[in-house]
Amino acid sequence: MLGSDACEFGGQLLELLRLAVCARDIMVDKDSVTSPLEEEIDDVDLAYRAPEKKTLQEIQQLDEDDESLNKYKRVLLGPIPVGVDPSMANVTLTKLTLLCDQAPGPITMDLTGDLEALKSQSFVLKEGVDYRVKISFKVNKEIVCGLKYLHHTYRKGLKVDKDVYMMGSYGPRAEEYEFLTPPDEAPKGVLVRGTYHIKSFFTDDDRTDHLSWEWHLCIKKDWKD
Repeated sequence: MLGSDACEFGGQLLELLRLAVCARDIMVDKDSVTSPLEEEIDDVDLAYRAPEKKTLQEIQQLDEDDESLNKYKRVLLGPIPVGVDPSMANVTLTKLTLLCDQAPGPITMDLTGDLEALKSQSFVLKEGVDYRVKISFKVNKEIVCGLKYLHHTYRKGLKVDKDVYMMGSYGPRAEEYEFLTPPDEAPKGVLVRGTYHIKSFFTDDDRTDHLSWEWHLCIKKDWKD
């Protein structure tokens, strides 16, 4: 057994090592460049660690002799996609729609075209109405885990709201998926009317930037005010 002096010295040495590692990490953080997406999601899931990633084929090949498990995987995962362009993105976001029963027409933005053009467009929402956001997307090649949609709202340069929608995990298929957010109510009152700058991010557990874009939402007293 070590004597008390040796134990005390060992404890001091460990503490010095810990401080050195912390100092090194701080210096690395100062020198590194953080992407805009990482800055936006850092406060969402700092304690979360994504599970080990496996390809769809690896999952299909697990326990191949277990017929009941194979049936379950076929129902859950579907067939392995064939003829998919290897250069195609695994996740493709196609459109975002604001669903409102009181709206005079569809409020939809096409996300397959020129995203820069969306910056100059304002989508109108009448104050006080109930609405939901519908996200349409495709998964093309591999299972994607922990999809999430981040929706940050700014007014006059200041962040006034932030929403994070946890969408879940999805396997590849030919048909589009649709995800609906819970109902929400547009703000109302003379003080909240005006134009809001929205920054949208579509990411997952691996912090992959599937799509990032900006647009404007205009809260008005009436739809055609």
